[in-house]
Amino acid sequence: MENRFFVDSDKLSPAAIEKKHRLEHDPSSRTDHMAYMEGMEVIHSDIYAKVISQMKAYDSGQYTAKDVLAALEHETCSVEDFKALLSPAAEPYLERMAQRAKIETGKHFGNTVYLFTPLYIANYCENYCVYCGFNCYNDIQRMKLNREQIDHEMKVIADSGMEEILLLTGESRSKSSVEYIGEACKLARKYFRMVGLEIYPVNTEEYRYLHECGADYVTVFQETYDSDKYETLHLLGHKRVFPYRFDAQERALMGGMRGAGFSALLGLSDFRRDALASALHVYYLQRKYPHAEMSLSCPRLRPIINNDKINPLDVHEKQLCQVLCAYRIFLPFVGITVSSRESESFRNGIVRIAATKISAGVSTGIGDHEEKYSGKESDGTKGDEQFEISDARSFGEMYRDMAAEGLQPVLNDYLYV
Repeated sequence: MENRFFVDSDKLSPAAIEKKHRLEHDPSSRTDHMAYMEGMEVIHSDIYAKVISQMKAYDSGQYTAKDVLAALEHETCSVEDFKALLSPAAEPYLERMAQRAKIETGKHFGNTVYLFTPLYIANYCENYCVYCGFNCYNDIQRMKLNREQIDHEMKVIADSGMEEILLLTGESRSKSSVEYIGEACKLARKYFRMVGLEIYPVNTEEYRYLHECGADYVTVFQETYDSDKYETLHLLGHKRVFPYRFDAQERALMGGMRGAGFSALLGLSDFRRDALASALHVYYLQRKYPHAEMSLSCPRLRPIINNDKINPLDVHEKQLCQVLCAYRIFLPFVGITVSSRESESFRNGIVRIAATKISAGVSTGIGDHEEKYSGKESDGTKGDEQFEISDARSFGEMYRDMAAEGLQPVLNDYLYV
């Protein structure tokens, strides 16, 4: 088992400080990021090779305006069409892409927009991901909610009217075991009609257990599909194993989960290639598991501790809009989520074009929903946030704003019989 650290380097032992330095500066000190660790399930899927080979071969500079216009004329968007729509050549045609995306969204989702909220129940982490606010070396306030605290947080959220919740933890099996997460799912079923998970990847039977506890879907961020870049960003912990993370959604579906969410964190590497790989990951899995409900998120890197160490690539709002429109044209049936990392004005606009799901009443900290929702002073026992959010609207404010945009806010559309 690897050593686990939960505090910043100025509070670590000399040996731990030395290990951190070696991980950052000596690649030979790191484990092989393509090698599975003990206990990790290998499923021998064909999806990995299909996605990664296409991503590596993608040259966004080879596409022309003619390719983009042809893609917009085709009734069905092929993989090649999608590649053209992601290319720089498509940027002058963003308005036409938005018009086409809006038509596709209307065909399959009408004027609905789904609302949900995330609940972080723990922020302990055993990974050293240099860009993440939760990473094991960062000096932040760590916290894990107990059963009573989870129940209280959920009741506060449910009393606001929310019917879908996304449960999140830091990636620490020792602090947030599968059994602990399962108990949180059981509690969530008391209050919510839809329960999602964004946790560390687990094996098929563990996903099956969590589904039996009440989880409906699983979201996993691959962060970047560029395995070479991935290796330089994930220096320690189970998250370092690139292929195990890649296959997480498929294991979840094999374990009975009704749906799976996919995402890259745009800005860590070439965003066009990461967007291509994310969509192809959905595209191929949808054909393999046609019963599953698939969704895409499209977050950009937000300011967090250690941003200066990774040289993040800036992705502008217009480029983000291009990606979202391309997603919708290529995958018209897929749900698209836009997080609170984005501004209020951007989210108000994109839900009228391509996005179908939006978070509200968001906190990326631990144990502060009562203070956030009711204004009551907390007892001071809170865990620090993972990243900065931009859109801090409450559930009520979001509901009213979406209705004012001419949209129909939906809290849940799934019936259990």
